[in-house]
Order: sequence, then structure tokens, then C-alpha cells
Amino acid sequence: MSASAPTAPQQAGSPSALPPEWADDERMAFLFSAFKLNREVNCTDWDGKMNFWAPLIVSCCRRRGAVSVTLQELSESFRRNGTVPLGLPTVVRDMIRRGKLQKESEFAALVDPGWLSWGVGLLLVKPLKWTLTTVLGSNRVPPEEPYVVTELVKEKASELLRVYRSSPAAERTLVPFQELRGMAAHICPDETTLCLALLQLQREKQVTVAVHEGEKIVKFTQAGQTRVSPVGEVDLGIYQLQRSERLLGERVEALAQEAERCREEARTLLGQGKKTQALRCLRARKRVEKRADSLHAQLETVQGILERIANSHTDRLVVQAYQAGVSALKLSLKDVTVERAENLVDQIQELCDAQDEVNQTLAGLDISTGGDTDELEAELRSILEDATPDSPPPLPEVPTKPLPSNLAASPGLKPSSSTLKSTPALEAAQ
Repeated sequence: MSASAPTAPQQAGSPSALPPEWADDERMAFLFSAFKLNREVNCTDWDGKMNFWAPLIVSCCRRRGAVSVTLQELSESFRRNGTVPLGLPTVVRDMIRRGKLQKESEFAALVDPGWLSWGVGLLLVKPLKWTLTTVLGSNRVPPEEPYVVTELVKEKASELLRVYRSSPAAERTLVPFQELRGMAAHICPDETTLCLALLQLQREKQVTVAVHEGEKIVKFTQAGQTRVSPVGEVDLGIYQLQRSERLLGERVEALAQEAERCREEARTLLGQGKKTQALRCLRARKRVEKRADSLHAQLETVQGILERIANSHTDRLVVQAYQAGVSALKLSLKDVTVERAENLVDQIQELCDAQDEVNQTLAGLDISTGGDTDELEAELRSILEDATPDSPPPLPEVPTKPLPSNLAASPGLKPSSSTLKSTPALEAAQ
């Protein structure tokens, strides 16, 4: 194992982004060796190399911000101690077979046959050379032929669509290609990357690209749309109005600055005592303001037309919503008529009346018998009469009068019967 990991060129990424195996000389000697002619000879070695190089190629391109790469660029990116990986062509062919890579020319031609008319920078391989390679079925990977990394071009396409929808340009139907290039410069470092991202969006039916008067324009899907519609005459008319609005606005702003400059210059000349020149500057200021007012009136007219067009789109959506609502209401009331509703109400009323009659009949039914009730009450009274109290009778009250003097003086003598009869307490005690 080497003491320090050899570093790759800058386009491959920083050394810290390389896999840990990059510092192991023995392991890298195996990974840099060529593949066997047949995978069946040693599946483990073949799959081990493939699982190392394929993800590394994708991560290398992602760090560079590119969506396409050539075999020559990969060889230079992964050069280590002056040695390039011998199995990269095999890795590229396998990634093509599994759909991870695709020839740039094939990718563009499959999406839009007219891609050459607007895809600047895409024609990196001569068509004759590409045709001969395809017809003859050569397995050789040309070192300078670019291949699109399908995973990365999809990521770039999603980022580009997100940037557009979060920008003020999303309010416009058509966007000039050059304006879009400046808007997406931080995610598409070159024009080729931008074109490939647009081609991917075109494959997903999210954009369409057209050329109008020598200028490339891009149309994105609008809110509520699942796929983009072709560029029509209405779109081009609105685009022309929006471009006129932008140019008129810039011209009015420039004239306003020129008028202010004339005013400041007149003030300076007047301070220097040059009254005639100051008056000349004021006259020039008046002419500039007159032109600015004229252009401002034209600008307001264009803005009024655009506002009416925007309102017409809103009105159209409202009318479409009304139409959809009427159609849905008709469909929901298809089998509903006044006669049928009246018939249902009559049936419900008849059923309610029948139910009321049944309830009244059930409420008038008396299932109790009077004879049985009289016998039960008589038996209950007899039970109450025969019942004996379980508790003793209550004691009489304690006498409050004093005892006779003869009883109090002779406690051993028994009281007479008359005395006992006169004392209820003693009587109760006996």
C-alpha cells in the first residue's frame, strides 16, 4: 500500500472525493487491469470491476456538472501514476447496453429529428463516422465520441424546469434561448449541457423548441398542463408584443436618463454663466421628453393589449369551467324529471301514512286483565295484616315526678299496689 494516494486531474474531482481503494496500490492494479474476454471466466472479478468503475464514472461527471463524457476524458480523469484504466472501453460498452450511457447523436436524433437546427454544439462526431460504426456493428469505442449519462441529464432537466418556474420568466409563454442560457448558467455550464437538458425535457413533453426569425425560442408547460402544446400563431404574437414591451421600456428608461442628463448639464452651464448653452440643453431636454412621452404612450398601448390577452385567457378558463359544470350537471340529472320526483314524494307520503296507522293500532292494544290485579292486591293486604313486628315495643318515658316519701325513706319496703298503679314507669318495669 502506498504512503500517499495519487491525485487525479482537477476535472475528476478532489482526491477526497475518490474512493478509498484509490490509495491501495495492489487493489488499484487489479482494477486498472483489462477485463477478461468473457464474463463467465470469472464472474466475481468482472462484476467487482464493473461495480467500481460504473458508479465512479457517474459521480465524476456529476462533480464536473457535465451530462456527457468521452472515453478520452475518462481516461485522463482516472489517470493514476501515469497509467490509465485498461477496462474503461468495456465499462462504457456495458453501460450503453444497460441504458446508463447513450451516444449523444443518438440521444438527440431520437428526441427531435430536427435537433441539428437548434442544438448548437451537439455535432461532435462526423455523421459518416457514426453511420459506419452503427452499420458495421463495431465494438470499438471511439475515444472522442461523447456519451450522454442518462441519469445526470434527467437531473439537469428537472433542475432547469425548477429554475424556470421559480423565475419571472415563468409568466411568459415563450422564452428566448439566450435568455434561458443566462438564467440557467449556474446549472448548465455550457451550451451543450443546456441543449441536452432541453432535449430531455422535450422527450418528457415539458418543452418545445422553435426558431422564429432566426431566433431560437423555448416554450415550457404552463400551470395546469401535463404536456406542452406546439408553438402557434397566438404564442408568436404574444411573444412579439412582449418583446416590443421590453424594448419600449428600455427605450423609455434611456430617454428619461438622457433628459435628466440634459437638465444637470443645463444647471452646470448656468452656474458657469453660459446661459445660451444652458437654454440649448433645456431645449434638447424638451425634445427628449417629448419622444419619451410618445414612446410611453405606445408602451401603455402594448401593455393594454397584453392585459386584454391575459384576461381573455382567464375568461376562456372560466367559460370552460362553466361548460364542464353544465355538462356534469346534465349528466347527473339525466334520469331525474319533475314527474318522477312527484311520484317519489307521493310514495313516501303513502308509506308515512301507513306507518302512522300501524303505530296507532299498536298503541290501542290493551293486553292487561283486571281480575288478576284485584286478586294480587287482596293478597298483598293480607300479608300486611298478618305480619308481626320483629322489634320490641318502645320503652315508656322516664318519670319526672319524685317518688313518695315513704318509699324514699324505706328502700327495703315494697311499694303498695296502689303506688305501683300510679307509677307507669314501675308498671312497665314489672
